[in-house]
Amino acid sequence: MSLERAVRAKLASKRDPQQEKEAQEWMESILGYKFPKGFPLEEYIKDGQVLCKLINTISPGSVPKYNTTGGQFKMMENINLFQKAIKAYGVADIDVFQTVDLWECKDFSQVIMTLFALGRETYRHPEWKGPYLGPKPSDEAKRDFSEETLKAGQTIIGLQAGQNKGATQAGQNIGAGRKIIIGK
Repeated sequence: MSLERAVRAKLASKRDPQQEKEAQEWMESILGYKFPKGFPLEEYIKDGQVLCKLINTISPGSVPKYNTTGGQFKMMENINLFQKAIKAYGVADIDVFQTVDLWECKDFSQVIMTLFALGRETYRHPEWKGPYLGPKPSDEAKRDFSEETLKAGQTIIGLQAGQNKGATQAGQNIGAGRKIIIGK
């Protein structure tokens, strides 16, 4: 098997049809219409127009103007506009797919992961009342300890210090000992 075929097989195995279905249903519910049946999701959102409509619905005015006609570069520009808008919305840079992942369908699973990251980010925006995608991110659980509690914690010897009430591993010898021969 050639290297290119092996890489393609690995990327195809990363795709999860269930996650793709969830992401598509989420987008359809936000946009208010169903995507065409029998048309692959990656082909339908490839030009970036649907993605720009999606982020504009979630956060109005995020992409003030996107291209509806034009060549490849105009459509790839739509994808870039979507990426900028979701970064401004709060999606981490590491969660955002690369343009070729969608345009050339190099790694469509990464596009789906980006949509899930956007869906998680909507939880953090109280103005968004629409549907959510993915699990809710955890909130910060800040704890304030008194000075007395902090001092009490300094007197405890943790198990990482090598002791457990006198029980140590000293004297245990598992397997044959190491033999060092000098002078040969």
